[in-house]
Order: sequence, then structure tokens, then C-alpha cells
Amino acid sequence: MSGPFGLPLALLTDSYKASHAAVFPSALSATAYAEFRQPFNNDPSDYRMVFYGLQYIITTYVSRVWTDTDVDTAKAFFSTHNAGHSAFPFPETLFRKFVRENNGHFPIRIYAMREGSVVYPHTPVMQISARDEYAGLVTYLESVLLMMWYPSAVATLSRKAHTRIKERYSQSVDESAMWTLESRMHDFGFRACTCVEQSMLGGAAHLLTFAGSDTMSAAYYVQHVLNGGRPVATSVPATEHSVMTAYQSERQAVMRVLDEYGKGVVACVLDSYDYARALRDVLPVVAERQVRDGGVFVIRPDSGDQVEAVLMGLQAADKVFGSTLNSKGYKVIRNASVIQGDGVTLDSLERILDAVLNAGFSAECVGFGMGGGLLQKLDRDMMGMAVKLSSITYEDGQTRDIMKFPKQGSSKVSLPGKFSVHADAAQNGAPVAYRASHAPSDPDLLQLVYDCGPVPGHTWDSFDAVRARLDDQWTRFPKIARAVSDDLLDYQKLVHDRQEQRVNDGSAFA
Repeated sequence: MSGPFGLPLALLTDSYKASHAAVFPSALSATAYAEFRQPFNNDPSDYRMVFYGLQYIITTYVSRVWTDTDVDTAKAFFSTHNAGHSAFPFPETLFRKFVRENNGHFPIRIYAMREGSVVYPHTPVMQISARDEYAGLVTYLESVLLMMWYPSAVATLSRKAHTRIKERYSQSVDESAMWTLESRMHDFGFRACTCVEQSMLGGAAHLLTFAGSDTMSAAYYVQHVLNGGRPVATSVPATEHSVMTAYQSERQAVMRVLDEYGKGVVACVLDSYDYARALRDVLPVVAERQVRDGGVFVIRPDSGDQVEAVLMGLQAADKVFGSTLNSKGYKVIRNASVIQGDGVTLDSLERILDAVLNAGFSAECVGFGMGGGLLQKLDRDMMGMAVKLSSITYEDGQTRDIMKFPKQGSSKVSLPGKFSVHADAAQNGAPVAYRASHAPSDPDLLQLVYDCGPVPGHTWDSFDAVRARLDDQWTRFPKIARAVSDDLLDYQKLVHDRQEQRVNDGSAFA
């Protein structure tokens, strides 16, 4: 079999998709598109989102070559998959046809925004089409294509964290220390993931913005698969509670760690027994040693109130390590800092940073780690990613542009027609969707990434290039932008009114 995990490729979808080709209208072509319906977590102040992860899905799943063995194995599965373990319908004839006539490549065409693009609600981020007898397969791979909601959500979350930290950096950090910003949020999420694949994709999405990561599956994937061997992720030696409690005392544990790693950056968790006493009794010895050796000691609390724990660590470190006052009037602790990695969210990150600055410390004195909150506590509804049919051309040549407008669900209204997406100079280059037939003359941001098989000559951008694109667009684009052109909105209203009339007069149900 050609599919991953011992699965035939025909099963990389939802069951009901297999039944659709047989009932789809005979057509010359069909077109669908993908969009995010809402900003991340319905944030009313910032609509920007990151489109990321399609390369993995295209190369790992969509571009795989189907074989007759895949179809045979799927047929055996479908033979007992219907109610009562009876045969479930699936398009065996179509599958065998493209195995023979299209070298086993799935017969759809996909245009998409480039990886790392900043998009908004209702930006068509993908456009999918199928022709002739394969028109009914246009959304067969919808389910696996939609899985890019996950790396897109992680990438957006990390970028939002970066935005919040950067604001406090601009207020409290000297220009000479701004380079530390990319290490201020560390990925602790490997153990929170449901599988290694999730850690790799989510961890890579985080690395679009930050460089700190303990998720080595992602660090390796980014460096050696996506970036030509050029490293992106870094980490530092650090202890966990099992190391600290294995010694008779925390002082013994810390001194052993300093013997081994004290000349560089090293982090120690200090709440195994009593965080306050560790700061009082152990930290002075650490300071004497670290100042002598020139290393940096990172204090890690792992329990208690987040704001209180960070401030306790900073104040204790300031007392024994000392600090300097930077040009913006904030303290920078010498040879020490604090990292908060327990239960961090976007909201708690802001509370901690504001408290740190209010206490007179520079934002560079504190770092953050996110685990489950970064790689696991997300879902597709956070940005509402969806794929919808938007146009069909029937066998008689009549084209019908389609939209969904459920009376009881206005948030699920879709766009009708075929689209192109263009940079809007009036919005600093933010993407705006147009009807393909009424598009500007400048280049379409939707690029061909799959054409009933791999696109000859197409190469994916390096991870460095994707990072640079995201950084540029997130900085340049407005937080809230007009994502759909007036012409397309007018056309949506026209199609809506026409279809609503059919609903009202009953012809839509005849």
C-alpha cells in the first residue's frame, strides 16, 4: 500500500466523502476553496492569522502515488463499512481510472497562498478544482487538507505571543539586547502532543517566530528537511524535578549542575520543596559561582501564582547577582534571569510582563515556556477553517456560482465563484480576494502547488524564507484589514439574493 501508517490512500478522508462521487451532478468542472472564517480565538482587536503547513500535507499525503493495491485494500474495507457491516459505496471505477491514466496521482488542481503568508478571515487560502468525470472528487481530500488548521493555529498563537512580548521589549529593552527576543518563548510541548507527527508540525510552526524549542522532532525536521541543514532551533541544559530530588539537598543538585554547565546558560527548577527558601538559601551560593564563571543562571518556578513566582525570582536574583540600569531606565539582572513555563497563556504572559515592568525590571529578564498551551490546547474552531464548494459548470456548459448561507448560521456564509487574491497597496500589501474574472492585473497570490500530480519545476520556499515572509507581513500588514473586494461582496449579495428568492418561493426545495 502507498498510504502512511499502513493505510490505503482512499481512506484518508471521512466516510461520507466516499459516497459523494456517485450522487454529484455530472459536470465539466467543480471548484471549492478554503478559508479561515474568524480571527484566532475571535480576537476583536487583531484579525491577522498565519497560513502554514500545506507543504507537509501536499508532499506527505496528496502527492502520493495511488496503486491498484490501494484500491483493492480500500475495497475490502468498504465491503463491510456500511450499516449492518454491509458494503459502503465508494468510487472504485474513478480510482482505478486515475491509477491507470494519471500515473496514480489524485486528479485535482490546488492553488494556494505561500507558506507563512499573513491572511484574514475569508481570505481564500486554497482553491481546489477538478474536471470532467473527476468533478465529484473535488472535495474528496478536504479532510486531510483541512488538517493544516493545526500548524496555522500554532503559528498564529506563537506570533501573537511574540507581538505581546515585543511591545514590552520596545518599552524596556535596549536596542543592543533586542536579539534576545526570539528566545523569549520556548516550546515545551513535545510531551503534550498526541503523536510525534503533531509535535513535528506544531513545533515547526512555533519556530516560524521563535528559536527556543525543546521539541527536537521539530528542530530536526525544520533544519534538515525544510531548511537545507541550516539550524533554527536552540535550547540550553536544564534540570527537571527528578534531577533536583535525586540529591540529598537542592544545593548539592545545583552545584553539580554548575560544575557541568556553569560556564554557559543553564536553567534549574527550584520549587521541588520550597521555592522561597531555595531563593533565599541556595541562590546566593549560585550567584557567587556564576559571577566567577561568567555563566547565566535561569531560575525556573513551576508552581504557585505565576506573577508572584516570577517577581520573587527576579527580586531574589537582583539582590544577590545585582543589576544594571539600561538606557530606558529598567533593571537588567547580571548573570541571571527567570523563565515561567507553567500554565502560560497569552493573557497570563501579558500579566507577568506588565508586573515585571511595573517592578522596574526589563522584559529581557524573563522568558516563557509553553507546552500543552502551545501544541495541544487548540482546535479547528479557533480560526474556523472550512472548505466549501463555490462554482460548478454542468455538462451543458452552464456555470453556477454557489454559496452557503444557512438561515440559522450566518457565521458559515461562504463566497461564490472562482477567486484570485492580490496584494492591496492601500493596506500595505494585505491580501484581498477578487472574482477571478474581475481581478487586478498584478500577480495572483494563489499559486499552483499541485496539478493532478507534482507541478514540474515547483519548489517550496526554504524555512528561512518562510520565516522572513511572516516577519515582514506581520509587521507590515494592519491588524484589521478588508479581505474581500467590494466587487466580490456585491457579487456575493447578488448570488445570495438570487438563491434566497429560490428559497422563499420554494424552488430550492422542489
